[in-house]
Amino acid sequence: MAPSEFHGVFPYLVSPVDADGAVKADVLARLCDDLIKAGVHGLAPLGSTGEFAYLDGAQKRRIIEVVVEAAAGRVPVVAGVAATTIAEARRQTRAFAQLGVDGILAVMEAYFPIDDDGVHDYFAAIASACDLPVTLYTNPNFQRSDLSLPVIARLAKIPNIRYLKDASSNTGRLMTIMNQVGEDMKIFAASAHIPAAVMLIGGVGWMAGPACLAPRESVALYEMCRARQWDEAMALQRRLWRLNQAFAKYNLAACIKGGLEIQGYAVGAPLAPQKPLGEAGRAEVKAALDALRA
Repeated sequence: MAPSEFHGVFPYLVSPVDADGAVKADVLARLCDDLIKAGVHGLAPLGSTGEFAYLDGAQKRRIIEVVVEAAAGRVPVVAGVAATTIAEARRQTRAFAQLGVDGILAVMEAYFPIDDDGVHDYFAAIASACDLPVTLYTNPNFQRSDLSLPVIARLAKIPNIRYLKDASSNTGRLMTIMNQVGEDMKIFAASAHIPAAVMLIGGVGWMAGPACLAPRESVALYEMCRARQWDEAMALQRRLWRLNQAFAKYNLAACIKGGLEIQGYAVGAPLAPQKPLGEAGRAEVKAALDALRA
């Protein structure tokens, strides 16, 4: 599927992997199918919640294969590409494009600091390696060399770099980016932001792990925002925010995987050395889900 515009709720998918390192394809496919039936607008494998930094190349490829097959063209699949070198980023981009994804979510991993020109060249290389829409991913809390505002403005001029997913939690920064890039780039929120607030200032949706646990409620929130029903949207946003508060206390992948386990998806624990969600965390996530659906 190749829509003219990405918008709406794109759950960041988990990466279910068994003790031997094999991708649990049946579990992942069932999750994708259920999310689509719940009304989500797209799927985003190999994002932060997908533990991309802990997976090898074969595991990443298998996850993309499963998600593309499960989506079956019903919603777009935007796959995460993350690397420390331009050569590897290009390789992943071309491989995932050949597997049939509809877009690329571009992440930069860095051990040594990279200057602005190097950051620009990395993302520009991903865009040049495919003819798919590219979403830039900025997360100052975790990325050693992040996208600066001048680099974002430069990259916005590349035709197929069309979106930015911001996980800075700085909504003022988002407004500055929107003012700079205009119509050249659309903005997706992350779970670090309040999605309804980002929609109010001009966002087109959000890519976030919590939507895996509450897809119907997330879609309902998006539709309220689109209809400019702000009072209703904020009432639902406040209920959903309790989930975000739990995620802020614990490992994100552990929270999403733990919450999915509670809901009957055998996705397993986060990949070691990450720790699974403890008893207190599971109780907190379950309480948030119960309160949301009460």
